[in-house]
Amino acid sequence: MSGSSRVLIAEDDVRLAGMLEGLLRSEGFDVEVARDGQRALHLGLTAGFDAIVLDRGLPAVEGLDVLRRLRDSGITTPILVLSALGTAPDRVDGLNAGAEDYVAKPFDIDELVARVRALTRRASAVVPTVRFPGGRLDPESRTVTLDDDTTTALSERESALLELLARRPGQVFSRALLLEEVFAAADDPGVVDTYVHHLRRKFGRSLIETVRGVGYRMGSLS
Repeated sequence: MSGSSRVLIAEDDVRLAGMLEGLLRSEGFDVEVARDGQRALHLGLTAGFDAIVLDRGLPAVEGLDVLRRLRDSGITTPILVLSALGTAPDRVDGLNAGAEDYVAKPFDIDELVARVRALTRRASAVVPTVRFPGGRLDPESRTVTLDDDTTTALSERESALLELLARRPGQVFSRALLLEEVFAAADDPGVVDTYVHHLRRKFGRSLIETVRGVGYRMGSLS
């Protein structure tokens, strides 16, 4: 659904996941479901979501471990932990791991939808700093601050390209996709290579990796 807020549901209980998916879709959300922690981590790293509903008891990779890995990778998507573990220490563990909200099972459906909606509003209202290995980008001021506190100003297109790559660090982007998402007014695919060159000249070749025959993905300054 064009323009809908995108929500990832990470839940291994098939019936509950199906119920949540149907409920959120009926409320106008664009929903994707992951039924284990490995899939949730992959989607959280490579696809753009406005909110994530994350179960703690996931197979393959436990929910809080997924949460910590996403935060360590610079993913700032608002996350609501949904868990049968609902004591005060459990909630503290979830919030300390980087969650914005924590709801214990069983839960009230209307309250859950309201909480998810609040998270997606927060995501659309705030343009957070985007972290990547070796530095961080402030999209509003279009500046990069390296770990040694060196600050570099970017052009609008340089900032947009770096932001897209840094927000989805595991994804390989084709030139055609980058042209569509960052350079909407340009007709020449060569403009993508030009701006990759500009960023590499400022920060080094390792910042953006070339995937031969496919395109580009986020690299590292470290």
